[in-house]
Parts: sequence; C-alpha cells; structure tokens
Amino acid sequence: MSTDVRAKLTELGLTLPVAALPIAAYVPAVRTGNIVFTAGQLPLVDGAMAQTGKTGGDVSVERAKELAQICALNALAAVALVADINKIVKVVRVVGYVNGVAGFVNHPAVVNGASELFVHIWGDAGKHARSAIGVAELPLNSPVEIELTVEISD
Repeated sequence: MSTDVRAKLTELGLTLPVAALPIAAYVPAVRTGNIVFTAGQLPLVDGAMAQTGKTGGDVSVERAKELAQICALNALAAVALVADINKIVKVVRVVGYVNGVAGFVNHPAVVNGASELFVHIWGDAGKHARSAIGVAELPLNSPVEIELTVEISD
C-alpha cells in the first residue's frame, strides 16, 4: 500500500521542498536495494539556514524541534532524488544531532520534530529506531541535523 506523502504534508500545512545541494563531497541520498540512506540534512529553507545557534541557548527547544521538522522534510526531498517517496513502506531509522549549549540534555525532545512528522505521514510504519545525539558544533552553526533511513517497495 502506498502513501500519498504530499497529501499528508498538505494536511499539516507543509510542502515537500526542493532537495538541498550538498555543501561538500557527498550526495544527498544513496539507494541500495530497497533501502535509502540520506546524508545529514540541515534546516535549510530556499537554500538558506532557517536559524543558526545553540539549542538551549539562543535557540529554544520548541524552535529546535521545528527546525528538526524542516530537516526531516529536507531528508524526504533527498530520498525523492533516488526513489518515489510514495513507495516508502517503512521509516527504519532516524539519527538526530543537536548542537546544544554545555549541559543541554533534552536532545530527544528536539529530534521529536522529525519523528512526529514521520509518524503522522506513515502511522505505525513511521515508527523507527532512533538516536538523538548532542554535539558541540554542526555545519553552518545549525542547531540540528537529521539523517534518515527508509525502506522502499518496488
């Protein structure tokens, strides 16, 4: 059974963005068999960072959660470069990196911005294994970065 991803996004008032161009020597997504792995996706909107800074400092947890959702949308756009996103049958794994101030420990709440989006789109098939990791810095001073692994049906 396929899911109309764009229709589900419309329900949330969201749209699938154009995939971001890589900022270094890599590709946005790689498909091997029925699995697609994305590179880490930043909260880029129309090619520019939606916000920069440290979570728990100049970026609130709620705002960082919103930025994680933007990263998740960008991850779906990266998947769309190599596969039909309506043929995603399972969100397998999400890895979230949170650029936080010293002592910040609420990484899971931030990464929920991505996880909750995937569950809204795919229901139980959107539930996934996940890591929420705190880091000292991220590229372009991003508050959050999301990687995605999905299974595609053919």
